[in-house]
Amino acid sequence: MKKYILSIALALPLAMQAQSIEQVLQSIEQNNKELQSQAQLSKAQKMENRTENNLPDPTISYSSFYKNGAGPGHGTETVVSQGFDFPTQYITRNRQVTLENEAIDLQQQAARRDILLQAKLLCLDLIQLNQADELMQIRMKNANDLQAMYEKRLQTGDANVLEVNKVKMETMNVKTEVAQNNAAHRTVLHTLLAMNGNMPLEFSATVYPQVEEINDYSTLRDEVIASDLDLQALGYAVRAAEKQVSVDKQNWLPKLQAGFRRNTDSEMSMNGFVVGGSIPLFSNRKKVQIAKAQAMSAQLLKEDALLEKENELMSLFNEMQQLKEALKAYDVPLMHRTLGLLKQALEEGQLSLIEYFVEAESIYKNLQAYMQLENQYQKVMATIYKNEL
Repeated sequence: MKKYILSIALALPLAMQAQSIEQVLQSIEQNNKELQSQAQLSKAQKMENRTENNLPDPTISYSSFYKNGAGPGHGTETVVSQGFDFPTQYITRNRQVTLENEAIDLQQQAARRDILLQAKLLCLDLIQLNQADELMQIRMKNANDLQAMYEKRLQTGDANVLEVNKVKMETMNVKTEVAQNNAAHRTVLHTLLAMNGNMPLEFSATVYPQVEEINDYSTLRDEVIASDLDLQALGYAVRAAEKQVSVDKQNWLPKLQAGFRRNTDSEMSMNGFVVGGSIPLFSNRKKVQIAKAQAMSAQLLKEDALLEKENELMSLFNEMQQLKEALKAYDVPLMHRTLGLLKQALEEGQLSLIEYFVEAESIYKNLQAYMQLENQYQKVMATIYKNEL
């Protein structure tokens, strides 16, 4: 059934309207099974955290008493009681749970971000493959035109068999590259469809989305670090761990119990109240020290994550600058004009076939290199601004 759905999605692209990257990401956010699973897991974890602050279950006991020896003598005792912690403990625990749940929400948002980033990178790969296909179609048309021209020249004696065979080999090479590009395109699209719950997608863009240039690292660092979801989640985790210290400090307060008691015998019945409590002399030993150690661990983990984020961002910034400078070295319109001039010179006899192929192949390689650099640049920028997804 899955294969059938995929085949429909791939075989009938014209039946759908082409989608933008934003529309693809919206569809994946709605249909992705992993995201749906993460949302349910987060919901369960938050509810479980809330249950930690519930009252314990009430207790009910019933006893029956009998006298030894002759004569009447039967009595009963019924006790209904409810245990509870000192009231301030519920307030402190509620604040701690709220912080934990905020961390869970941010972790869920980070999981969503990572999945959408993966999908966006796949879309960027599809744009490169679509661009490559357009370039290959130009090469294929040129190769077909040259083959027709040289076969005609061969008949009139203006060309030899070696030249015709050279053009035919060029046509075969282009067909092979087209097949490889189509296979790569299908593989990426299959992955994207799987992320979309096998719901059909149509993505045929050949132009990358515009991105704002980055020139100042300090401004970029402040912006990215402040918006990083992982660091925000760790920040709430640290605050929750610190609040846990307060919770455990209050665990030294007595646990209270109150209830109703009824005693009856053959002559009369009596009602009363039950009030009691317990002092946690042993159950809370070393818990404060444990909570302090866990809070320190959470703080160190956040500091380590911050260093990793800064190092990663610096690497991305340097890579982005190098790619940007490399892209400036390419004059794409000039290369396309040169291809046209080379073909014109070949048709007019100003260039030999070998010279044409040497020059044209060099230009095609440069165009492909430019496409790869542009794709890498877009991926780096998408990764830098991933928290905006």
